[in-house]
Amino acid sequence: MSITPPHPESSGTSAQPQIDKGLAGGSVGLLGGTVLGISSVAPAYTLTATIGLVVAAAGVKIPIIFIAGFIPMFFAAYAYREFNRVDPDCGTSFTWTTRAFGPYVGWLGGWAAILATIIVLTNLAGIGVQFFYQLLGSLFHNDDLANLYTNRPVNVLTCLVFLAAATWVAYRGITTTEKVQFVLVTFQMIVLIWFAVAAFTQAGGPDDPNGISFSWDWFNPFTGLTMSAFVIGLSASIFSFWGWDTALTVNEESKDADKTPGRAAILCVISILLTYLLVSISALMYAGDGTGELGLNNEDIQSNVFGALAGPVMGEPWNNLLFLAVLASSAASLMTTFLPTTRTMLGMAAYGALPPRFARIHPKYLTPGYATVVAGIVAGVFYAVMWFLSQNVLDDTILALGLMICFYYGFTAIGCVWYFRKDAFTSLNAFTFKFLLPLLGGIGLWFVFFVTLRDSLSPDYGSGSSVGGVGLVFVIGVGLIVLGAVLMLVLRARQPAFFRGETLRKDTPSLIVPE
Repeated sequence: MSITPPHPESSGTSAQPQIDKGLAGGSVGLLGGTVLGISSVAPAYTLTATIGLVVAAAGVKIPIIFIAGFIPMFFAAYAYREFNRVDPDCGTSFTWTTRAFGPYVGWLGGWAAILATIIVLTNLAGIGVQFFYQLLGSLFHNDDLANLYTNRPVNVLTCLVFLAAATWVAYRGITTTEKVQFVLVTFQMIVLIWFAVAAFTQAGGPDDPNGISFSWDWFNPFTGLTMSAFVIGLSASIFSFWGWDTALTVNEESKDADKTPGRAAILCVISILLTYLLVSISALMYAGDGTGELGLNNEDIQSNVFGALAGPVMGEPWNNLLFLAVLASSAASLMTTFLPTTRTMLGMAAYGALPPRFARIHPKYLTPGYATVVAGIVAGVFYAVMWFLSQNVLDDTILALGLMICFYYGFTAIGCVWYFRKDAFTSLNAFTFKFLLPLLGGIGLWFVFFVTLRDSLSPDYGSGSSVGGVGLVFVIGVGLIVLGAVLMLVLRARQPAFFRGETLRKDTPSLIVPE
């Protein structure tokens, strides 16, 4: 490994020298980075998985819940942008929180980022399995085939096949992944707009007994919401925006690495918010928030809203396009979600925070091949275990993922405030983007983290699954963080250089590269 020259930084903050990790530099532009971010967020998959969950918690307040989830994520995106300007490192949260707070906080931040992406891989695969069989059942008019995903062995086996295919695509390189994403993302966005227009057109009509009229009160957070309901909905909303940082984890593979990834991340977050508001409002106006057959508060459809609404809203055979769009969304996100997972592993290994084999780069595809395969295997094992522990694996993993997201995004946002503390009051621009917005974003994320932590202790939280009388969401979230702390201590004993600050120093422009 070698050090590449630092990027110029207009604000006067010294840019950090970079370790050349062997990735394919200059491969991703602004459009490509934005598409990769949108693909990781997976709007079609996310909406079908979270609309019902948010309505169950907050009723018709789903628009303000999505906006409330957007705000801390948008503010955190500026923290990422500022860090990336001076240190475009593929380790992102791990590298930046280490520079701000030292190796122990940095390692746990990296661990949480890896866990979040692996957990979401399992969730993506689960949604993909559902829509795969629903699509087949619809095409062949066979209800038994459509419901085959409820058979646990079949579900797990199909999931493993999906994960293996996604691992193979991610293994073959960033250019292969990017080209596939352009097609899959464009297709799902077109179908989502089609669905929204169809739902708006039919809402409240003679064939829509459940339809309700639009109300600006849906955007008012001060009426009709308890704090617990707001936080549960907010946790799901924050999950629904997760993934935009993929645009930053490919920073070492991007053109103009100090500027393009940050811009792509912000464009991604704004595009996703507009899509969510359009689709969720149209679905709410068409289906309502009741418990009827198509009502968004019907427990039977909450984990898969599009599965229930596709036929009534779009009609046959066009409903198959929505099934295919969610399947494409899951497949696309499966591929791109490997990027933040493996790049974080690569960044950690490059600085000696993980075993060196995680830093291996494939000589032909220029990808972290070993890390990619490990991520695929761990995701498959986690999914299989969760299927036999959870009564509703999708809801529980979404809520547990919300904990992980708030944990490491919050650390990164607050880390930005601390890292740039000497620059924060030198100009209005620095105050806004290096101090105020990251601070507000970090506080918001950590607020959701601690309230969710408290509420998830109850076995009634999430699906109602529990381990030893403690809610499964709490067990997953806290248990995995504690496991990370134990692994960190093991690695400190075996690879002490990183933990002594010898490979990645806290709050300093100099960097010592391991021999």
